[in-house]
Amino acid sequence: MGEFMNQRHIGFIGAGQIGEPMALKIAGAGGHISVYVRRPDVRERLESGGVRVVDSVDALSDVDILGSCLFSDVQLADVLSPLVAQLRSGTVVYSHTTGSPSVLEKLSASAVQRGVEVVDAPFSGQAEAVRAGQLTVMLGGNEAAVDAVADVVAPYASTVLRTGALGSGLATKLLNNLLFAACSQLTLSALSSAAALGIEESDFLRVLQASSGGSAAAGYIAGAQVPAAEFSKGLPHYLSKDVAAATAVAKDIGLDIEALVEATRLGPMDLHPI
Repeated sequence: MGEFMNQRHIGFIGAGQIGEPMALKIAGAGGHISVYVRRPDVRERLESGGVRVVDSVDALSDVDILGSCLFSDVQLADVLSPLVAQLRSGTVVYSHTTGSPSVLEKLSASAVQRGVEVVDAPFSGQAEAVRAGQLTVMLGGNEAAVDAVADVVAPYASTVLRTGALGSGLATKLLNNLLFAACSQLTLSALSSAAALGIEESDFLRVLQASSGGSAAAGYIAGAQVPAAEFSKGLPHYLSKDVAAATAVAKDIGLDIEALVEATRLGPMDLHPI
């Protein structure tokens, strides 16, 4: 844990399924952290874990670094943007939301007028990875601000990847998610073909885990411990938002990702293509 983490006041908003264990990991590492919470059950768990809970977002206006794990760009605009307008010069803000780089750029444009730095910090992994301190976080922004954020996320992120300028972390995450969606669909299609050939699903997945045709997507399918057809039913719910976000971002910046998007639609019809 670095100097910034030891000596500065950290604020946090968005203590949901992912944000709650993030805040607890920071507090557990000795960080001085204050979190805005609405739900009484979350408040109780955080306070039991050494987190200072505040009753309003405005109470976080005096922090040195502000983290957020909000669900969408709409929440960023509704919750984070007004708070940024109250922060002191020198404050660093980081956002874990997977959304559009253009939204962060607008936030940064207003923040910089107050001497506030914004860092995009999308992540790969679930709540279990946060609790285990094994999350992967991508950071984009000013080098000094990124250094500060890397220090704060260290208690819950074993892999911190610096991707470049503000927005580069989000663009990287969206392309990663798009590739995962494509690999998932291709793997499910291959599993369907294997079944048609009389190959047991579990046997084929074991081969993929030890061979060149394997991928992180195949690992997730194998680890789900349900039949691939069952796994595929939930796939659109988790990936359609990311595919839509990546498509919108690509349109905004004039990037052609149609080949990747088309690959996410592959797969047999009975596997609910997204």
